[in-house]
Amino acid sequence: MRMRHYPALLAGFTLSMSAFAAPADGWTLPVTMKKLDNGLTVIVSEDRTSPTVGVSVVYHVGMRLEPKNRTGFAHLFEHLMFQGTPNAPKGIFDTTITGGGGWNNGSTRPDFTNYIETVPSSALEPILWLEADRMKTLDFSATTLKNQQDVVKEEIRVNVKNQPYGGFMWIDISQHAFQKWENNHDGYGSFEDLENASLDDVRAFHRDYYGPNNAVLAIAGDITPQQGFALAQKYFGAIPARPVPKGTDFSEPLNTAEKRLQQSDALAQVPAIAAAWKVPERGSRDQAPVAVLAELLGGGDASLFYQGLVKGREIALNVDILFGLTSPWEYNGPTLMTVHALYKPDSSADAILKAMDEEIAKVARDGVDDATLKRVKTRMLADWNNKLESFVNRADTMAKLQVLWGDANVVNKIPGWIDGVTSSDIQRVVKTYLVPTNRTVIDRKPAAMIEAAKTAATSATTTTAPAGANK
Repeated sequence: MRMRHYPALLAGFTLSMSAFAAPADGWTLPVTMKKLDNGLTVIVSEDRTSPTVGVSVVYHVGMRLEPKNRTGFAHLFEHLMFQGTPNAPKGIFDTTITGGGGWNNGSTRPDFTNYIETVPSSALEPILWLEADRMKTLDFSATTLKNQQDVVKEEIRVNVKNQPYGGFMWIDISQHAFQKWENNHDGYGSFEDLENASLDDVRAFHRDYYGPNNAVLAIAGDITPQQGFALAQKYFGAIPARPVPKGTDFSEPLNTAEKRLQQSDALAQVPAIAAAWKVPERGSRDQAPVAVLAELLGGGDASLFYQGLVKGREIALNVDILFGLTSPWEYNGPTLMTVHALYKPDSSADAILKAMDEEIAKVARDGVDDATLKRVKTRMLADWNNKLESFVNRADTMAKLQVLWGDANVVNKIPGWIDGVTSSDIQRVVKTYLVPTNRTVIDRKPAAMIEAAKTAATSATTTTAPAGANK
């Protein structure tokens, strides 16, 4: 989440592989893997259709694992990773990549931080040298830290504080839906916490979480597995493994009572609503059905919520569904499926929720007809495959799945999981998760709208006061 852009291994895996058959026209990506002696997992996916490569280095650390009283630290650290090292001072990273015709970025999410590049295959070695160099150490200086503290604070101003709605559909909703600090704190960070981050904090974070044994390197594109493994050994092999702190237990059960609140927004022109439900843990048999359900409810203009709330009842202006800051496949802890909609000022949050509940009730009662379910799955599979056409997306997806699932081959299993979802699966997860007791709702209204309602209420009270009441 740098300014110029937006911000456990497999255990107890309960999803039955035999339950899902791969689609007949499935696309199997090559996945070749090797673990270096220092613990770095290396993945290579060969594809000679373009003389380019995509590179992703994913570290198993994110917002959920940042220190308490240091909200936003994982994000701040992501910025610091671009500020140079003793061997490659600030600016060298970007100029080396762009000078070779490439592109790079990084982002921070609850369960991982990823760094991605795409370059011509002839320019791959400098990229790997740079990634290995910043895995070894950074330019730990007070000047660099202060500079990036200011940059992150400005990003918060631009993306949250000075934006209508201010990310309430993923920041605020999580603060109210979750109970544990690891899950409910603001991953962007408070100004106070960001300012209190010290050089010792930075050094400790790099030492604890940025070792090779806590990372996955994936390369996709114009390279053979043998070439990729040899280059990984050349540049990363001598970096020593480092102890990784034991994580806390941040699991949470489903909620048992609905939470409702209203917020005022000085910058918004129309009201908005966010309604979120806790969803099943990664690896649950319900994970794929929930992903398909989300597409059914909010995936595009043909979705039930769009047709029911925007086109049919004409009370909403748009409808979107999100899974926090990730996808329905890229999380490793408590996560929300959140419906976000702008709605017409002459409607209300109650009307929006009533309409959503009516659409949900139809699915719970009747399931999904074959034609609709096929359409939804086809759209999901097309989106999945289209994303993976990009070498950098392919490398990044494999690296993230290896970090979260302990299995990069999940990239080839997800289409089968989607294809295997049935109408009865959809009904089951609707009845289990999309219930009012598991729901958290924020009604975000323009400040002027709230003030106008207060004025009207006061006026109505004065007008209807009994005779002599003011004597």
